[in-house]
Amino acid sequence: MSQLQGVPVVAEVTTPVKDARERILAASYDLFVERGIRAVGVNEIIATAEVAKATFYSHFPSKDDLVMAFFERRQQLFTTGYLTAESQRRADTPREQLLAIFDIFDEWFHTPGFTGCPYIRALLETGPLHPVGAASLVYLNEIRSSLEAAATAMGLTDPDDFAYCWLVLMQGAIISGVGIDPDSGTRIRKLGDMLITLHTPAEPQDSNSSGKADIRTRQSAEIPSR
Repeated sequence: MSQLQGVPVVAEVTTPVKDARERILAASYDLFVERGIRAVGVNEIIATAEVAKATFYSHFPSKDDLVMAFFERRQQLFTTGYLTAESQRRADTPREQLLAIFDIFDEWFHTPGFTGCPYIRALLETGPLHPVGAASLVYLNEIRSSLEAAATAMGLTDPDDFAYCWLVLMQGAIISGVGIDPDSGTRIRKLGDMLITLHTPAEPQDSNSSGKADIRTRQSAEIPSR
């Protein structure tokens, strides 16, 4: 196992990496997570991975190509490999599994060196029109789609609206957790619970009990006052 900012993840490798592409990707992964996309240059990645410049460009024609590979690896290791799997492990019901996301966030935010979400950081660094920013939006939308699917499976009302609102809560918690409020995961969990309740269909009223109540109401109204 390796540590991803204090969060256990599947190790990139369990033996020394001999494949040049994997060395480049492993080196860039740590650097991008710690410092963001713009702050890390190709030469630093080449030096860290201990490969020749020609070798780097034979696997990744540009830095943007490497960033795309990093995004895919991040999705595999953290979003799917840890966040989704761990929330399901921690809770039995769909509602509690969703809320467990913020429990995981709370632990993540309190990890020394926490730097936030690479997708959000890359989007803010490059903008939505840049290929890297556009790719960030794709991965964020994949998360939203998975939330919509979960809401649909739970029978919540307006799953699309729920997914957008839940993603806003997740993004807000992450941004606030970077140096502003490391307890934001716990705070926003309460809002998440309220959001689920808001989108939970009202239970149908029993027709018999409703009818009996109407009869009692009419009978009371018919009794003459004394």
